Amino acid sequence: MSEESKTRYRIGYALAPKKVKSFIQPSLLNLAKERGIDLFPIQTTKPLIDQLPFDCIIHKSPDPEWRNQLEQLLLQKPNIVVIDRPEAIERLHNRVTMLQAVNQLEIANGFSIGVPKQVSVENPQSLIGCVASSGLRFPVIAKPLLANGTACSHQMSLVFNEEGLRGLNWSQPFVLQEFVNHGGVIFKVYVAGQHIQCVKRKSLPDISEVKLGVSENSVSFSQISNVTAQDQSDDGVEKLIEAAELPPSSFVTEVASQLREALKLNLFNFDMIRDSSVEGRHLVIDINYFPGYAKMPCYETILTDFFLDIVHNKPSVISKDC
Repeated sequence: MSEESKTRYRIGYALAPKKVKSFIQPSLLNLAKERGIDLFPIQTTKPLIDQLPFDCIIHKSPDPEWRNQLEQLLLQKPNIVVIDRPEAIERLHNRVTMLQAVNQLEIANGFSIGVPKQVSVENPQSLIGCVASSGLRFPVIAKPLLANGTACSHQMSLVFNEEGLRGLNWSQPFVLQEFVNHGGVIFKVYVAGQHIQCVKRKSLPDISEVKLGVSENSVSFSQISNVTAQDQSDDGVEKLIEAAELPPSSFVTEVASQLREALKLNLFNFDMIRDSSVEGRHLVIDINYFPGYAKMPCYETILTDFFLDIVHNKPSVISKDC
């Protein structure tokens, strides 16, 4: 029996019920257990300090009381390993601050990384004219400023002209992000510490100048597939994805690693597109904390390897502020 399997480690998880159902699968529990990791649910309504000890705590819970408990625990036990720190996660709840770190990255392998042009609209009454004044070009994607995982935060619209902006009727602050043609394919990059995996998914189809002139004013969508289905058959989309070439792994790893350091986060994914108009240019359009890892191939192995990195105190894991 290996030394790894002799020692057992306790990892507590505080997750919303929906996340528990998707993430805490028997396949993950069993593999983790085989490799010496026991995953325990944390009762967020009970005192956290009474549920210790844990070798590590992972969490994603919308309950404000949970955050209060966690912050109190970190004050009392500053060396406890918490993946990830609440203040670092908070940055991803705003669609402006979440992308600021991307502009800090320094990639030197022949490719470039950036973000699309976007503008924040705090007051919907000042909406008209903001596209032209900010240097954006239609079409644009309207997204709620708040990105907290609620149904409202996923309500978006593809807007083709100013008439479409007038028809939004949104009361909450939002961002307008310039739409960039990218071949109808998005790259979802999953990060779990130093473990990185990139997968291809369908995205919004390219929009030509001709189509821009004849399209309706705006299209609302809560899922990319709803819009994609209007333009392409399922067979056409699958062939498009299959033909798309993944970005070089060295480039993906460099972007993910630098982004992890800049965000001070271990568990996240980011959506990246390849700009069809500029060779080698890639854009990050969204970053999500603790995403749906179960959608990632072999997620059980990757997450278990990450848990072992944590409990073995490997320097590749960000466990506290630098």
